[in-house]
Amino acid sequence: MDWFAGHWFVRDYLIPFLDILLLAYLIYKSYQILVQTRAVQLVKGALLMALIYLLAFFLRLNTLLWILNLLVPGLVIGIAIIFQPELRRIFTRIGTRTWFRLRPRVRPYHLDAVLNAVEMLAVKRCGSLIVFTRNIGLNTIIETGTRLNADLTSSLILTIFTENTPLHDGAVVISEDQVIAAGCFLPISEQPDIRRSFGTRHRAALGLAEETDAVILVVSEENGAISLAYDANLLYDLSLQEISQRLKQIMEYQAEVIGEGEFET
Repeated sequence: MDWFAGHWFVRDYLIPFLDILLLAYLIYKSYQILVQTRAVQLVKGALLMALIYLLAFFLRLNTLLWILNLLVPGLVIGIAIIFQPELRRIFTRIGTRTWFRLRPRVRPYHLDAVLNAVEMLAVKRCGSLIVFTRNIGLNTIIETGTRLNADLTSSLILTIFTENTPLHDGAVVISEDQVIAAGCFLPISEQPDIRRSFGTRHRAALGLAEETDAVILVVSEENGAISLAYDANLLYDLSLQEISQRLKQIMEYQAEVIGEGEFET
């Protein structure tokens, strides 16, 4: 206390500034997480209920206040049940320890190899699921398949998803320049508003995108449409160029230069 008393600038200016700066940063990061889930609806609903409560309090609407006081405990429990996947996703994101990373981590994914394979799979209408890991580990998903730990190449992806091969029905998990596993099973989305025309692959891609921060490429077996799932959303039937642009943006991609380990954007 004596030290702070003698340093008035630190006590009166620097500490309050750091306090506001840290609070603003935490609010910003929290907003980034919320907009990537359906929890935004939860926040809007909570703000609306708070506004109604304040209105009833200041206008002395005693009957409405009595009803709200009865409903609030049940609403809190109901919200926790309904938005359980979103709440789990938020706490998972908080635990990734990327909040204070100033520079994005370079991930030398061989995207060209993946895109070349996906283009051929789409032409042949070979259904496929390709999972890119990001910050959240996918060990539970990897354990459901067959570990490969092989170099990522177009030929390998095409071989895996060739029809009637043992691993073609599951998902391939890619981490940086390695195919970690194939034939993996993904959780199925339980969103009630998902399109009925979506098959198991699309529902599985969306299910994993709801529970983790992974990015999932889907090739439809019915029509060869290429889709992308991430941050609890599914973008259906994108062009190869759109897929490439979005992947490079999402994956914080920097293409590796053949040489002495340098990277270029």
